[in-house]
Amino acid sequence: MNRTSALRPYTPPEGVFDIFRREFEGAYDEGGLFLLTMHPHIIGYRSRIWILEALLELVSRPDVWIATHAEIAAFVKAEAGL
Repeated sequence: MNRTSALRPYTPPEGVFDIFRREFEGAYDEGGLFLLTMHPHIIGYRSRIWILEALLELVSRPDVWIATHAEIAAFVKAEAGL
């Protein structure tokens, strides 16, 4: 992406979902953290809301914790005994 230009490459919705899916699967396979960042210029279109719905369906597993940043911060704080 050319960051000095107002032009941004267009990624079709299926491509965005594929990127998110692969990132989750990589993190899951490594036992790591998948932090989803959804920039408005990527996800903020009606044609793309299905991506979030499909991703939530994909990651909804018994051994996956879906949490907000606030929930994660509270967990870390409690684990640190603060």
